[in-house]
Amino acid sequence: MHDAFSDGNILFGGDYNPDQWDKETVKRDMELFKEAGVNTLTLPVFSWTRLEPEEGRYEFEWLDELLDLFEENGLHYFLATPTAAVPAWMVRKYPETALVDISGRRKTFGSRTLFCLNSEKYRERAAEMAERLVDRYGQRKGLAGWHVANEYGHYCYCGECRGKFAQWLKERYGTLSELNRRLNTAFWNRTYTGFDEITVPSELNDDNVCNPALKLCYQRFMTDSTIGCFLNEARILKKGTPELSVFTNMSSNLKSLDQNRLLEHMDVAGWDNYPDPDAPMSFSAMEHDIMRGLRDGQSYYVMEQSPNQQNWQPYNKVKRPGQIRELAYQGLAHGADSSMYFQMRQSVSGVEKFHGALIAHNGRTDTKVFKEMKQLGAELKRLSGVFVKGETKARAGILMDWENWWALENNSGPSRDIDYLKELHHYYSAFYRQNLQVDFIKVTSELSGYRVILAPLLYMMTGELGERLETFVRDGGILISTYLTGYADPDDRCIYGAYPGPLRETFGIWVEETDALFEDEKNRICMTGRLSGENGGAAGGTEAIWRKEYSCDFLCDRIHADKAEILAVYGDDFYKGEPCVTMNRLGKGRAIYLASRPEAAFLDALVLSLMADTGMRPLFPSEGEVEITSRVKNGKESIFIICHDPHGGSVDLGGQSYTDMLTGRILQGKTELSHREVLILSKEQTFSEEPR
Repeated sequence: MHDAFSDGNILFGGDYNPDQWDKETVKRDMELFKEAGVNTLTLPVFSWTRLEPEEGRYEFEWLDELLDLFEENGLHYFLATPTAAVPAWMVRKYPETALVDISGRRKTFGSRTLFCLNSEKYRERAAEMAERLVDRYGQRKGLAGWHVANEYGHYCYCGECRGKFAQWLKERYGTLSELNRRLNTAFWNRTYTGFDEITVPSELNDDNVCNPALKLCYQRFMTDSTIGCFLNEARILKKGTPELSVFTNMSSNLKSLDQNRLLEHMDVAGWDNYPDPDAPMSFSAMEHDIMRGLRDGQSYYVMEQSPNQQNWQPYNKVKRPGQIRELAYQGLAHGADSSMYFQMRQSVSGVEKFHGALIAHNGRTDTKVFKEMKQLGAELKRLSGVFVKGETKARAGILMDWENWWALENNSGPSRDIDYLKELHHYYSAFYRQNLQVDFIKVTSELSGYRVILAPLLYMMTGELGERLETFVRDGGILISTYLTGYADPDDRCIYGAYPGPLRETFGIWVEETDALFEDEKNRICMTGRLSGENGGAAGGTEAIWRKEYSCDFLCDRIHADKAEILAVYGDDFYKGEPCVTMNRLGKGRAIYLASRPEAAFLDALVLSLMADTGMRPLFPSEGEVEITSRVKNGKESIFIICHDPHGGSVDLGGQSYTDMLTGRILQGKTELSHREVLILSKEQTFSEEPR
């Protein structure tokens, strides 16, 4: 039995489906894995029927042989419970285990994740499988940890879910009168007179569209149902092997479940990183930072990414030369301790047969993909023990909350273009462009360690959070928030009194109304004031970075400044001349409100001003699209520099000498970088706690 982190290994490998291949192919794969530097595999993710061909009859001998072979070849493995895809015999014998979709249709045996999360029979059989696996394999030397099911995130709308949802509501609200009050069921005569009248929000009643408060409750309930489903297996595995990590892999579709709540019950965050081919590198960087934030800054696993094309996307672009390494090191730079892939060998048929793999259909080792993976494997082996479990030191935080995400996008209005993740990225990318490290923080996180906190579109919030954010400002922090902040309480009831509700006094403003702009419509931000630092100077003397005018779009709050200073006004429409950027001094800190979505140039100026005021700074000056991050382990810093710019870039290392751990080169001063070039620099020194 092996702790995957005990020797500081960076986990390199991924999903393997050897039950699809003959023994000679599997033996050949062992040689190819060794050549590529693979050290960890994940299996048998979708092998329930192979392990239990009929209820209560188990066939583990084939898996025994495989695990013996892996261990003979020095491979470790995550054993997955194969419970994401139920066997045909289960659906035939127990049809209630099959999922009912949002249209009210009972699914048949077929694809993965077509099971009901709340089915007692499903949970009974899944628990029995977990018992069998841990009893048989829990003490094996190659076992690195447990991987429960696969990519949770589906919802069920069956009768069993309806009954348990009614009970969930009863436990949450206590009485029908309280439920009716808190969900405002008087609207459209949605009033319940008995808990047996509770319905699930589906296409059968249009509550999935027309009853946002009930839909929000169902999203919470489905998260709780998923947690129960996970723990049904995880508790058994943890009891049998308390020293090993138990977790599941999160789908790249992050929205469906409250990942913050799910991760409270896991030993490590694991997720599947599948960026769109045309997505900016800042977006995948943001998603990595979100993963790191799920367990309050702890490192995480990248459990899946593609070695080549991703078959389900509209255009299956192959990875460009150097792109596998570029994406792998970006994950490691932001806190990952693994670079795992789907898949090790390309399937011969099925919907994912054209998804990329380490070993393609041709089986050759002289391909672009295999050679680049082999290079990566050799490099990761040399980096073992250097930064695994290392921390990221950030002084800026972005507040992200799943329930706020759901409530915001459940609404009918004020714009069809509301996309919470896209909005977060708009603000995150301004810090990314300056190479300032950012933490994604929860509504329950400790705030005092940050100099700057952004809370974009904090639509739904509690008074308690409002008090904590005000305290953060009074104690010297800089809080920045935006349109659609402070509108609703946790039941999605609009706050009586002016927006931004609990933060009205903190920002010193109130919102009269919000205008939604068409996709091609813009307004202007006309600067009238300046962001002043504690010394009264304009952001520490940075007046020159500000233009007189910027564009803005999406939404325009019409706001009134009670106590706040007006830094900018609108340039167009009937609210021309009204405030659109304000700043309120409170205690030792400041609260900045952005009433409309500013163009990137405004945010760049804002971040430069914050840098001047707070002392936050990038590790090094750079030119071009060059990403610079660091991880700190035992006081020693590993600095990652990745050039994403097709035209190349440069970094100025100054007078200090650094060792590139990938090549052994000693570097200092201005260093030119080619497209997708990666440096990992080290120097012997204790990390400074000064802000960056």
